Amino acid sequence: MYSILLSAGWPIWPLLIISILGLAIAIERAWYLRQVNILPKSTLETAFTLANQLSAQKSLAPEQITELAQSSPAAPLLTCALLEKLTGNSAENALEEIRAVAQNTFLKLDRYLGALATIATVAPLLGLFGTVIGMIEIFGSQGAIAGSASSPQQLAHGISVALYNTAFGLLIAIPALAAWRGLRAMANQRQRECEEFTRQVFKKLYPSNS
Repeated sequence: MYSILLSAGWPIWPLLIISILGLAIAIERAWYLRQVNILPKSTLETAFTLANQLSAQKSLAPEQITELAQSSPAAPLLTCALLEKLTGNSAENALEEIRAVAQNTFLKLDRYLGALATIATVAPLLGLFGTVIGMIEIFGSQGAIAGSASSPQQLAHGISVALYNTAFGLLIAIPALAAWRGLRAMANQRQRECEEFTRQVFKKLYPSNS
């Protein structure tokens, strides 16, 4: 492997850097966007239990809401409706506040996905850049400038730089693009689930406005 990196020349190092970055982003996002992390069953059960208590008793301990808000990344969206009902705000004001909290929550779900898409776009361009560097080394060698034939070693090195960088660029871009599309679908699914469960909590708290 090390010999391949040496044969590919210095243009391969930017590709290696973004490949490591892309792999780290893909692993982190895949772990973060799991349903058990965003909307664990215990969080949903607690949210609906508190919503039923608030609807029936018209009172709720603030500590219960604070504890719920810290239970998962999507919990603040569920607790927003509880807080609005607890403070006596109308359904219209509650919806406005929920929309604001939803934007912040969805931004967390989309975090780093733009960087992964950028990596998928940039990797082939960096591979093409390495290809150009390899061609320059072939045609700009000392032998070519002098008008004589280049050495076989220098010709082979230029070709290896060109081909290795092209291959590495595609090898990084294709998985990065596939990972981005898969993670984008996961993020969209988590958003839909957050919206649905929040709607159900809101419906319990404001039945006449649902």
